[in-house]
Amino acid sequence: DADANEVALRFKYQGYLIKEREQVQKLLNLEQKKIPATIDYDDVINLAREAREKLIKYQPATLGQATRISGINPADLTALLFYLENNLREQK
Repeated sequence: DADANEVALRFKYQGYLIKEREQVQKLLNLEQKKIPATIDYDDVINLAREAREKLIKYQPATLGQATRISGINPADLTALLFYLENNLREQK
């Protein structure tokens, strides 16, 4: 009876588990997204002054490293990600 209950629960939540795995994979991909060493942070619009200064100072190699720098907030990371995605697309 316990096995049948577990199977029923897994079936019931299978869609949620798949979505959760997809979200984890997206986060891992963002964590590993490379930041070119040649980036000019002055070109990144909507980046807070403090974030710009710290990114220039610490030169993170990936977006994941940038997330661990104090003073860089989610809005800064979004602006940086948007810049990276658009810049890479234009270079192709």
